[in-house]
Amino acid sequence: MPESTRPTIPIEPPLPGRAFALYARHLPGFEARLQQAVQTLTQAAHAHAGRIVQATSLGAEDMVITDLIVRHRLPVAVALIDTGRLHPQTLALRAQAEAHWGLTMEVWQPDAAALHAFESEHGAEPMYRSIALRQACCQLRKVEPLQRLLHGRRAWITGLRRQQSAHRADVPLQEHDEAGRLKVNPLAAWDWADVWHYLQQHRVPYNPLHDAFMPSIGCAPCTRPIAVGEDFRAGRWWWEDDTRRECGLHLSTHAA
Repeated sequence: MPESTRPTIPIEPPLPGRAFALYARHLPGFEARLQQAVQTLTQAAHAHAGRIVQATSLGAEDMVITDLIVRHRLPVAVALIDTGRLHPQTLALRAQAEAHWGLTMEVWQPDAAALHAFESEHGAEPMYRSIALRQACCQLRKVEPLQRLLHGRRAWITGLRRQQSAHRADVPLQEHDEAGRLKVNPLAAWDWADVWHYLQQHRVPYNPLHDAFMPSIGCAPCTRPIAVGEDFRAGRWWWEDDTRRECGLHLSTHAA
């Protein structure tokens, strides 16, 4: 889709606390799911101390996980991939989160030379022209920095949940990525309501774009608000017909 014809998606001004009102609920079994998440994190953290990292996008799920890491004093590094196209609200949340928890996040960015070459050839927003170009952009801005982030590490932690999409419906608590590293998904069994109940209960900071009907937040050009009844990830790469809308970070995994 040419940039000149792509739809403009207005973002409604966030209404503070709207996400809590919309999503936060105490569902039956929450305490058991919380205990399971803590146990999963704790076992992985101690088994791979010094070589385990949380790859955070600063989304709601990841904020829960970071809070659990800090609250239970687990030896886990926290790392953010700054793609160069994140929303200002996401970048501001990083500073807020570091102050809230008293930690310093690792920040990984795309290779500057490769990014310059890509944009010189294809422009600043080639993702609208084809799925192949969008995937190439994701590879450059997300996947390659993740590979460097994970180098030398034996395990990593994600915020994947089964409820997020049909593609993720079978996400296990633990699996192995294509390099054989342990990949830990402690919130795999959590409901969206669980996530927001936890954030509200523990007063964890979150991205204000969640208050503007954006449950899944990625790069600014590739994220829009969703409407009532739309799929959780409908706001990601919404112009594509392919229903398997992934950036490539979570495609090659094997059950542990």
